[in-house]
Amino acid sequence: MRPCRHNPLPPQAAALPLLLLLLLLIAVAPPPQAAVVGVNWGFAASHPLPAAQVVRDLLLPNSVPRVRLSAASPDALVALSGTGIAVTVGVPNELLRPLAASRKAAAAWVHDNVTRYAPGVLFEYIAVGDDPFLLNHGQQFQPFVVRAAANIQQALDDAKLSSKMKVVVPCSSDAYQNASTLPSKAYFRPDVNKTMAELLTFLANHSSPFMIELNPILSFRQKKNISLDYYLFQLMSRPLSDGRNKYDNYFDASIDAVVTALTKAGFSNMSIMVGRVGWPTDGAVNATPAIAQSFMTGLVNHLARKSGTPLCPKFVPTKTYLYSLLDEDQQSIASGSYERHYGVFTFDGQAKYHVNLGQGPKALKNAVDVDYLPSKWCVLDDKDLSNVSSSFSAACSNADCTALSPGGSCTGIGWPGNVSFAFNSYYQQHDQSGESCSFNGLV
Repeated sequence: MRPCRHNPLPPQAAALPLLLLLLLLIAVAPPPQAAVVGVNWGFAASHPLPAAQVVRDLLLPNSVPRVRLSAASPDALVALSGTGIAVTVGVPNELLRPLAASRKAAAAWVHDNVTRYAPGVLFEYIAVGDDPFLLNHGQQFQPFVVRAAANIQQALDDAKLSSKMKVVVPCSSDAYQNASTLPSKAYFRPDVNKTMAELLTFLANHSSPFMIELNPILSFRQKKNISLDYYLFQLMSRPLSDGRNKYDNYFDASIDAVVTALTKAGFSNMSIMVGRVGWPTDGAVNATPAIAQSFMTGLVNHLARKSGTPLCPKFVPTKTYLYSLLDEDQQSIASGSYERHYGVFTFDGQAKYHVNLGQGPKALKNAVDVDYLPSKWCVLDDKDLSNVSSSFSAACSNADCTALSPGGSCTGIGWPGNVSFAFNSYYQQHDQSGESCSFNGLV
């Protein structure tokens, strides 16, 4: 998305006959920008599907045009080779410091994770960092992100690959502040201003887009005075008014907030892409498959209409990546228990709801011939439960108990059923080993 930039007519146009003027308008008008949707593919799962199976059973049969990898997985890159699926590959936050400190390290990363696969993999972007400006991170990654991106860019230049892909930096939506919820009031946080100015200059110098990460359910939970309909692209009787602009959905307001923040920072013509946007199906109130389907379907249909935003009509983000392809039971839950339940598909590749990932109105194709563990469970024995709390906490700290969270799908099973849930989750995550089902003799 290139915010609100229009091509002026040449001065001679006023004297041309009407028919010739129309032809000229067609010739100088920019080509229509497609609403391109991709998916995020992460790897924080205890029992991930083999990468080759993900590509063979999920991406290709469902005509997914592009994918964003959370990290440079060799198995995923090999599986994607020759498919024609466009690839964005991520650089984790823990690599920012060493990549910023050494051009040699950046060159080695590009060689090992890009050059080695470039003949067969259609790389589009290198996403440096994983929300490095997230408010919860403080100053942990800010000092390194721009230098790391610059060193990666230099490594791509040296490898003669920079014409084939661009370097971007994912920025969480809390990188800009908007206390009033009005897009016109948005601005980048004061604590990131210096680094953000450096980043925006770097992106502009290389004609790279600004990548924004959106978290609509977190916004909904924080803004109690805004209805769920606003987030689900439902018709609203009273849209949000911001001067002459009226907003009937969260997505458009978020994009225009980014446009406003970029404009105030002096980069009004920078392209915008959405690196993450989705809705979870468990782990919180209003995190259900039905609501997720409403959000995702509304978003995809909204992008397909190419109607733009109130501030920038007819312009849409250059690319939008849905979050996410698969559930990840080892994903960080710092932002909320729902973080492990963003998958359109369950961990084993079974669709939870319908959304158009590229396959159109057809039902999503599921993974087939999945290898499962044996049908065995670890449950609490009917014994003295006076000392069970510590074992329950230990199990949940090393397993996935997010479905037990308030509003989660298993909230209502109660005590001691939730203890059995925790014990069994730990047992399954540890491949049903005998020592993973003891819990001080409680089972």
